[in-house]
Amino acid sequence: MSAIAAIHVARKQLGLDEDTYRALAVRVTGKGSAKDMTEAERQRLLEEFRRRGFKKASTGSRKKLEGRYAAKLQALWISAWNLGLVEHREDSALLAFVKRQTGIEHVRFLHYPEDANKAIEALKGWMAREAGVDWSVDKFMPDYAREPGCKIARAQFAILHRIDPAFAEMNSLVHWLLVSRRDRPGTPAHIEDFHSEHWPAVMNALGEKIREAKSA
Repeated sequence: MSAIAAIHVARKQLGLDEDTYRALAVRVTGKGSAKDMTEAERQRLLEEFRRRGFKKASTGSRKKLEGRYAAKLQALWISAWNLGLVEHREDSALLAFVKRQTGIEHVRFLHYPEDANKAIEALKGWMAREAGVDWSVDKFMPDYAREPGCKIARAQFAILHRIDPAFAEMNSLVHWLLVSRRDRPGTPAHIEDFHSEHWPAVMNALGEKIREAKSA
């Protein structure tokens, strides 16, 4: 795989939107396009991507873990990474966490809800305590606000509001979505129209901004 192709794979794996990618590329290499970089500059950018969690799989894509509860645990683990709690986003780190919580070696061996819930609730509790994720739901809450992705994105926004001066003028997650993502293909015009499939891109973009702010 060429360096340019690897950069595109890394960008997709890390969930970087166009503006975030270009800002990072300029900071690392002084150039906003991989085509304009020297090979040494491309390698510097790839090294930065690897520092942020990029792993080049032999198939070119990330292999999904097997198991009844694997998808949910992977989603929670990546969410914790995007909140700045998890240092390593790799599945090996998730499996080590699951073993600590349950004593079970691999998520594919989580056959019973009571075992899986030990790891799931431990992750959710950690995210609530350390990152301020509010998992509560009430009957007056609109549908979009019930989505776990929205709850995580709100916590991410609150973290950025505290640590990143660029967010000082943003008064809410809705404001940020309106200003920064209204022209993204496939992004609803109103937060009321956001569903589960829309939140991963938002969480990935906010996660990248959290990691940038913490590394500055």
